[in-house]
Amino acid sequence: MNSLRIARAALRARPVAVRAAVQRRGYAEAVSDKIKLSLSLPHQSIYRSFDAVQVNIPAESGEMGVLANHVPSIEQLKPGVVEVIEEGGVSKRFFLSGGFAIVQPKSILSINAVEGYPLEDFSAEAVRAQIAEAQKVISGGGSEQEVAEAKIELEVLESLQAHLK
Repeated sequence: MNSLRIARAALRARPVAVRAAVQRRGYAEAVSDKIKLSLSLPHQSIYRSFDAVQVNIPAESGEMGVLANHVPSIEQLKPGVVEVIEEGGVSKRFFLSGGFAIVQPKSILSINAVEGYPLEDFSAEAVRAQIAEAQKVISGGGSEQEVAEAKIELEVLESLQAHLK
């Protein structure tokens, strides 16, 4: 029996009380026009908002805008800027090295990243200097591991540099 048949059988076999708990989206539902956002790193939460109107994320599949009542999904993030647009047009931008965005029902968005900082914390000059160092390691012939790490660092720094202009 294939996995789809097993899943269907399990759905039919569950108790009636549990069946009613399954959430379904409908067209006539009254929903909030705000997103509840949590932007977290492993060691701290760097931003929370209960009144975000839109969140733009750098998904691996392409840039993506998340609005209230977005379809639930999980997106892998590439290095880039997460832009949070709050009510009144106030925009906050954070640079993330990558991670995951999880859109849940009831307009809940959780973004989890290994590293992330407000975009205004970066200096364009310092980023250029770090790019030059990474390029030296790549072309200078360090160990295989050093070259691989420098290539990853270069990808993140180039993405950051593009957003600082």
